[in-house]
Amino acid sequence: MQRRYIFMLLVATVLLLFSCQGDGPATQPEEPDAQPVTLSLVDKEATPETKALYSNLWAIRDKGWMYGHQNDLLNGRKWQYDEGRSETKDVCGDYPGVYAVDVASFMDGREVPLQTLEENPVKERTIREAYDRGMVVMACMHLNNPLTGGDSWDNSSNQVAAEILKDGSPTQVKFNAWLDNLAALCKRLKGSDGKTIPLILRPFHEHGHPWSWWGSSCTTAQEYVALWRFLVDGMKTRGVHSLIYAISPAMNAKQVESDFLFRWPGDDYVDYMGMDCYIGINNTVFLNNLKLLRSVSEKKLKPAGVTEIGVQGFQNADYWIENIAAPMAGRKMSMLVTWSNKYDPLEQGNVYFSVYPGHPSEESFRKMYAREDTFFCGDLPDMYKMAENITVK
Repeated sequence: MQRRYIFMLLVATVLLLFSCQGDGPATQPEEPDAQPVTLSLVDKEATPETKALYSNLWAIRDKGWMYGHQNDLLNGRKWQYDEGRSETKDVCGDYPGVYAVDVASFMDGREVPLQTLEENPVKERTIREAYDRGMVVMACMHLNNPLTGGDSWDNSSNQVAAEILKDGSPTQVKFNAWLDNLAALCKRLKGSDGKTIPLILRPFHEHGHPWSWWGSSCTTAQEYVALWRFLVDGMKTRGVHSLIYAISPAMNAKQVESDFLFRWPGDDYVDYMGMDCYIGINNTVFLNNLKLLRSVSEKKLKPAGVTEIGVQGFQNADYWIENIAAPMAGRKMSMLVTWSNKYDPLEQGNVYFSVYPGHPSEESFRKMYAREDTFFCGDLPDMYKMAENITVK
């Protein structure tokens, strides 16, 4: 890691001086080799880069966790669409390790993009840029309601999933066209190396809550599982082999272990275990949920991470060290991803979930960045080369 080079050089010099004193050469105990692990992907035809990424999502958890930010390359609090720009980089000098986006606007033909003034060509460009830098790309899907025509939060009908699953129904025809659009996007997302860019896909997230058309108030457990499988099987039959399928329930209160398996689609249909954790400033709840997620992750032998987190409009100066880095230390998570900062150049609102230049937590963020257990873009190993001692089948 470049920022730590000088520090490590000084440490090495001191150790060398001490090793030259005394009766004989000093020896340092070697770290034990990691035990071989065999992981299993949903898609047995996954591309080599997808398998390699998956191996590294497991391997990196032994060293620390990647910091990520939704829309980080698309816009910041006071800028948008500037090529090469990053809200994270503006504060600490480096890009995040994980770049998170929403791919619904590519799929459902909406005229008004989600939340900010995002444009699909810009989003596509930033995904390619992120991959070329060695970053990890993760995507959620705030899809419009294919039955009612409403948005993701239109939970006025409990027949949406049922209609998607009904052979030949108009809703199924529409939804299949959306999957065609997703497949087309995945196939044309190629890096400068000519290889297809792997995506960690989070379909139908926060499914244990009632607010979305795929949520608990609109679907039965059987319908939700069938809907998840419909998407996964649909992507594979469309020849898409660059996806890592991540489930990410909302864990906004103190949970128990079984909550992480609510409406579980099956071990053969889930690759990655996430949680969306909007718990405010509450380390007790956060620690509880992190410990449970680690337990389930290790039992299932699937990598895990915090796929969404943040406090809207937070002003805590020590937030990143006290409420993020401290709870995350040693928890065997591969990532933590904060939600987006809305483009708001006049600062008329407070819709932001991460740091930006001028925020009171800037110094805390830079301290988090300097830690040995946090991985930003410049710290990452080659995430698209198979990790040692890990087999992915």
